[in-house]
Amino acid sequence: MNEMEITQIVEQFSRKIEPVEGKVKVMRVPDYKTVYVEHFGEVGRSILLSEYKVDGKIYWAGYSSRSDTVFVSQAS
Repeated sequence: MNEMEITQIVEQFSRKIEPVEGKVKVMRVPDYKTVYVEHFGEVGRSILLSEYKVDGKIYWAGYSSRSDTVFVSQAS
């Protein structure tokens, strides 16, 4: 997943557009998070979130290839 694809997903998320079925999952995480720990059983994996600006709002988002999920946190 490249940065352009994540940007499109964050734009859709911020504008409340439902993601296309069969595409990656989008999961909202608590506001102001810049790191999210994804758990698989007893194993945890850190997902670093990067800053994205959409319509004057700031979001943090990151992608996990293991679960094919984009994690999004609102920052403003």
